[in-house]
Amino acid sequence: MERILRQNDEIVDKIEAQMLNTNLSIDLPLVHKFTEGMYIRQIFMPAGSLVTSRIHMTEHPYTVSAGIAMVSIDCSSWEQISAPHTGVTRPGTRRILYIIEDCIWTTYHRVEGMKSDFNDLPKEEIEKIVIGIENKILEDRINVITGTDVHQDYLKIIENKKTESPCLIS
Repeated sequence: MERILRQNDEIVDKIEAQMLNTNLSIDLPLVHKFTEGMYIRQIFMPAGSLVTSRIHMTEHPYTVSAGIAMVSIDCSSWEQISAPHTGVTRPGTRRILYIIEDCIWTTYHRVEGMKSDFNDLPKEEIEKIVIGIENKILEDRINVITGTDVHQDYLKIIENKKTESPCLIS
C-alpha cells in the first residue's frame, strides 16, 4: 500500500501549535476494548471541537457510530462524514477534524497478543498495554513549530485542567 506523502505536515503542525497556544485543548475520552488479536479504540469528540490526529502507521477500519464531522486528510479537501459511516484508514494518514455534532469514532487494529481478558485488567495495566499498542500503530512526530511531541503536550494540559478545575472537563 502506498504511503501518503508528508508534504503538508507543517500546515497541521501550525494548527496544532495554535491550538496549544490558545488553550483550545479539550478532554476527548477514550474507551479501550480488546478481543483475541484485536485492539478497539473509541473516542468521543464533542460538537465544536477542532481535532488533529496523530499519523497512523497501519491500515485499519474505522466506524463513526454517532455524529457528524468535517474531515480533511493531509490537508486535502474537506469531506463531511455522518454516522453511520465505515471507512478504511490508509498508512500515513493524518487528519484534521471539525466536529459538527457530538461524534463517536472507533478504530479497529489487528495486534498480535491481544486477549479478551485484558478488558478485566486494572486501568493502570490497560494504560501500559495501550502505550505499547500506540508505539506499533502511531508514528512518533515532533511538531516543527513547537519542537515537541504535541500529543504529550496536549495530555499534560488536559491533566492540569482536571487538577485545576475538574468541573470544566466533560
